[in-house]
Amino acid sequence: MQPLWRTVRLAVLVSVSAACLGTALAWLTTRTDLPFRRLWRVLLPIPLVFPTFIGAAAFIRTLNPGGVANDFFGSIGINETPELRGLFGAWLVLTLFCYPYVYLPVAARLRQLPGSFEQSALLLGDTLSQVFRRVVLRQISGSLTAGTLLVFLYTISDFGAVQLMRYDTLTRAIESNYLARPPMAFALSLILLAFAGIVVAAERSVNRRLPEVATHRAQRAATYELGRWRTPAILLVGGTFAFGTFAPIAALLDWAADGLLRTQRGGRPLTIDTGKVVEATANTLSSSVVTGVVALVAIVPIAVLAGRYRDRIGRFTHSVVIATFAIPGILIALSLRFWTLRSGFLGELLYDSMALLIFAYVVRFGSLAMGIAFVAVKAVPNRLHDVAATLGADKRRRFRSVDLPAMKPGLLAAGGLVVLSTMKELPISLIVAPIGFPTLTTRIFGSFEEAFVAEAGIMALVLVCASAFLSWFLVLRRADHL
Repeated sequence: MQPLWRTVRLAVLVSVSAACLGTALAWLTTRTDLPFRRLWRVLLPIPLVFPTFIGAAAFIRTLNPGGVANDFFGSIGINETPELRGLFGAWLVLTLFCYPYVYLPVAARLRQLPGSFEQSALLLGDTLSQVFRRVVLRQISGSLTAGTLLVFLYTISDFGAVQLMRYDTLTRAIESNYLARPPMAFALSLILLAFAGIVVAAERSVNRRLPEVATHRAQRAATYELGRWRTPAILLVGGTFAFGTFAPIAALLDWAADGLLRTQRGGRPLTIDTGKVVEATANTLSSSVVTGVVALVAIVPIAVLAGRYRDRIGRFTHSVVIATFAIPGILIALSLRFWTLRSGFLGELLYDSMALLIFAYVVRFGSLAMGIAFVAVKAVPNRLHDVAATLGADKRRRFRSVDLPAMKPGLLAAGGLVVLSTMKELPISLIVAPIGFPTLTTRIFGSFEEAFVAEAGIMALVLVCASAFLSWFLVLRRADHL
């Protein structure tokens, strides 16, 4: 069971490092006098938009021997650089591209916390580190746990990064046996699902022990001076941006520039044109936004039942939805495709349809919205409901006037995560998308398969720019911290 042990080891390492990094960045950009912190709030979520296979390939080209960074180091006299492969390579790539799963919900929760608790602790003689540990960490524990769980489940279900980094996990074993040895692939899939179920059950047990927290929105959140920690904070934020965003984009620009220069010099012409790029971009944006909306509509009622009313069916459904995040996209895609071929009239109706594609996306990424929405529901103070009920408001009106305003930052973050993750999904887009419905990821993957690296770089840059814009438009622009 070496693949299982490797999967557990990688998931634990990535989860711990992403939790620490995401929480630190959220604190620095919401509660300190970090220079240009509004700009950092826009830039730091960008790694989330990179498909892991693109990010891993970019790191390999940038850092490995023969890459851009290797050439740079060689020009300054450093002739040997370590090869980015195996456990370290997979850990580095997944940490840099997964920390926003923690950063976004924790930052959303920090924006809701009043500064009065922290100021009281400081007046009582606590140091800043003690305030963070005793007051702040207690208040953000739910968001931190939800985000870390998503990182863990994403890691055990990832295929692209571990494949390129040559690190054998359960997903690689499932992929290699799916066609040649279906029973083995099925058994490995059951192991992966059982493992995900155990993790979700453990997370529920931890959540039950967490203190109840409420939202008391302050007019002005506390802001702390970094002082002598300003330089280390800038290095942490800047280094994260450099490795998680700048380095991959530099590799993509290198691919695109090589292709454009080669074309100008009379070499091989590019195989894509503006029309194909616009079509793929429009398809990607439309399907992703629809998926985000449908996911929220489906998830919020379950989160309310599980978080507010503690309904048994709601809690069970919540656990099932969270566990689905560990299912590799290729299993969801092949299962749905097989079902449509064996389900008679209904299968024929849904076969090769947008409805089936959106459903597959929601199954794959609904858990992203569930974890954050659940925390947002639990953060609504019970006494506000009591006051509204005393004033004669029914449940529907209380939900509209009390719950939704308090849950808005968390729901925006949840919807944004679903949209951004849908934009970079590859297996479902390849297998379930209707014929003649190309997306940016399928175009990029096709270019990689045909060794058209320049075309892949150009379309990957379009994907990053479109995803960054949606990240700002759906999550950051409407948050009153900007």
